[in-house]
Amino acid sequence: MPREFSRSRRVGQQLMKEIAVIIQRDLKDPRLGMPTVSSVDLSPDLKSARVYLTFLNFTEQQIKGALKILTAAKGYIRSAVGKNMKLRVIPDLNFLYDPSLIEGMRIGHLVDQSVRRDEELERQRERRERKEGAAGAQADSPEKSE
Repeated sequence: MPREFSRSRRVGQQLMKEIAVIIQRDLKDPRLGMPTVSSVDLSPDLKSARVYLTFLNFTEQQIKGALKILTAAKGYIRSAVGKNMKLRVIPDLNFLYDPSLIEGMRIGHLVDQSVRRDEELERQRERRERKEGAAGAQADSPEKSE
């Protein structure tokens, strides 16, 4: 019976959880803020991993700085992962910025703006139709009274 997930995918998910905990609990550098580990891509041989992170409300310069801090702490993070996970080889970690969450929030905001604008235009159209209907009714009423 084939497995649903490959070993590299399962290890990648566990690695993602471990790295997130290590960054939040053990790394005390305030320049990191609260990064979110969005995903981990692990090579099939489990020797290297790309760790994708998201930083909320960070400028591009702050993101580059935070990635440098994490790269400098890569040895510590790998050793902490090695203590928590039973792996023959602890993967080499490469930290990368993942803009997908921020981009998704931006697109969601644009959709919300568009919906609000459409609703406002619909309300304006309904008001205009009511005024035109009321003006038409007033124009008809003097003829009926004669």
